[in-house]
Amino acid sequence: MAKTFLGFNTLSFKRLGQSFMQIPRKYYKIALISTISLLFIVIVAGSIAYAKREAILRTAIEKGINKAKRDYDLNVKIGSANFTGLSTVSFANITIVPENRDSLANIQEFEVGVKLFPLLFGDIKLSEIILNKGHINLIKKDSVSNYDFIFRKKSVDSTEVKSELNLSKLANGLVNQMLYKIPDDMDIRDFEIKFRDDSTELDFYTSSATINDGEVESTVKVNGNESTWHFEGTVEPDDQQLDLFMYADNKKVELPFLEKKFGLKLSFDTASTQMRGISKRGDILEINGSWGVKNLLVNHARISSNDIIVPDASLEADMVIGKNFVSIDSTSTIHLKNVEIHPFIKYTLTPAKTYELRVHTDELDAQELLNSFPQGLFESLEGMQVKGKVKFDLDFYLDTKTPDSLIFNSSLQNIGFKVVKWGKTNLQKINKTFVYTPYEYGKPMRDIIIGPENPNYVPLEQISPNLKNALLTAEDPSFYSHNGFVAESFRNSMITNFKEKAFKRGGSTISMQLVKNVYLSRQKTMARKVEEMLIVWIIENSNLSTKKRMFEIYLNLIEWGRNVYGIGEAAQHYFGKHPSQLNVGEGIFLASIVPRPKTGLYRFEGDGSLRTSLRGYFRLIGGLMARRGLTPPDSSAYGFYSVRLRPDLQSGIPVVDSLTADSLMTVEPEEELTILEKILGKRRPDTVSIKELNKPKPITSDSSTAPADLRRDRREQRRQRREADKND
Repeated sequence: MAKTFLGFNTLSFKRLGQSFMQIPRKYYKIALISTISLLFIVIVAGSIAYAKREAILRTAIEKGINKAKRDYDLNVKIGSANFTGLSTVSFANITIVPENRDSLANIQEFEVGVKLFPLLFGDIKLSEIILNKGHINLIKKDSVSNYDFIFRKKSVDSTEVKSELNLSKLANGLVNQMLYKIPDDMDIRDFEIKFRDDSTELDFYTSSATINDGEVESTVKVNGNESTWHFEGTVEPDDQQLDLFMYADNKKVELPFLEKKFGLKLSFDTASTQMRGISKRGDILEINGSWGVKNLLVNHARISSNDIIVPDASLEADMVIGKNFVSIDSTSTIHLKNVEIHPFIKYTLTPAKTYELRVHTDELDAQELLNSFPQGLFESLEGMQVKGKVKFDLDFYLDTKTPDSLIFNSSLQNIGFKVVKWGKTNLQKINKTFVYTPYEYGKPMRDIIIGPENPNYVPLEQISPNLKNALLTAEDPSFYSHNGFVAESFRNSMITNFKEKAFKRGGSTISMQLVKNVYLSRQKTMARKVEEMLIVWIIENSNLSTKKRMFEIYLNLIEWGRNVYGIGEAAQHYFGKHPSQLNVGEGIFLASIVPRPKTGLYRFEGDGSLRTSLRGYFRLIGGLMARRGLTPPDSSAYGFYSVRLRPDLQSGIPVVDSLTADSLMTVEPEEELTILEKILGKRRPDTVSIKELNKPKPITSDSSTAPADLRRDRREQRRQRREADKND
């Protein structure tokens, strides 16, 4: 077999030699003369440039100073500048002062070298940086800062044709610019960055920051001796690789300025980042890297009421950037202790903004999954022991131009899951008598016994079907058939909230409302919402309680008015009745106040009758109940006219004008659709009328006119408002 060298075998070399032998001698002479001539031109041009380089440098500096003044209103002064080597320039006494602002920068000595070979191809790559005694001051007073020029937009020529944004090209340029600015060798001494605004003062000082043959070492003192940070690792910009590691002396890395500025408490033992490589294929840019953290502590009022501690977490990411999208590929891996998750995340910019999220796990050991949850995130689950496996699937897709087409499918599959031992909280406590303590504005109201020992406690069999059917119709029609969640309700709430750009609608089931009241704090945090869903899943999938028991507990502890808890208190409070005696109208009324229980008394007139603005709601809920065979069809608004507030409570009706009272209880069209969707199981187009959706079979006059009456009531309200405006 022929031997190889540099990918060529000996036979290839022989053939190559034979080919060269066949070339006429005159062509050798021509090639030699051309090479010598080109070399001579390069030497002459280089000699001229070398002789003129000081003048070229001065011209370049002058242009840079003028550009800084013209484009950014910066006054830049350079004490001296000269070449100290073939491609190295030394500067002294550099100052940068924005016009009518505090001084931004002052550098005594600065030396920078560039690589010559990349320069021939138009790429500026740094070979070395030396800096001695530099100070940067970032100052903001009120709304004026000495660094706002960074965010100043340049004037745009209206005649200039805008090029189409290419995210891949932009990202590639930014990454290369970052890598090109990392020198092979760096020596920074006595460098300080200060930031000061009306509420915060920060000082970062480094006595030494070096790069020697790709080895990085840096020490940064934060606010004097408050903390000392270290940065170590390697950088290889030519190979598009870096590996950096951060830690602090004898303590966590803390960022107290984030807590002062944004209320975010954040600290960690170590943090690391790696960039393993970059590849480009046409319009596709792929970046492979990872990020890791040890003993991360996070606390923010919107995340959780407690400190959240993540002992060990990392992300190995394959980022893909195309012409119009950015994504994290499903080959990426999130590590949380012993659990691995492979997410797919994608954001597309054009032709319409779209968001995609997919997570599909293999079968996970249930105990390993529980153990991976950060400490302090889900308090009620801490210490719980389980067995079996679970499998999680999530599909989310939103096209912002067509939000009604939103896709949301989520499931946590039960594969032999079972609770072996309770931890901090016993989720079976609802099966026995327990004490419930409601809170108002963070303060406990009173202890309520949920069980037969409480005279106001009412077994489910003794509660009027009128109330039970009305409440299930309005709040959770599929309660007895779902497993704690209704995916379509979540999907519809996302659509509504996206359209409104605010949280206007939730997707909670009765199971979720019960868990929220019994097991969790009333603080509205992201962690609490996720914990709520996890507890519901455990209760429903472990058969810890029956649906009947859950509904009974729910009716006996939810709020129905100011300091009114449970259906026993509510029936007596409003009507002086036992819950078994409630008629259809009273049942619908009580169902109507569950979402906003403190508005109960606002719904009555001074004589104890209901305000007319509530009549549409009665026809809506009553019509749906009739459609399901839960009550006979009724042309008198399903008991609306028969509802009377307890006489001795009528004097306690809040004194407000009718328009204010009506605004507290008016049923908006979106609320009507919400209730209908719960019944029908899917979202209907806005073009379909409530009238058509609400027709019972056979059609009755009541169900066909309810929406019309509701619209008529609203027209009357608008007329009254216009009259009130005229009088004002």
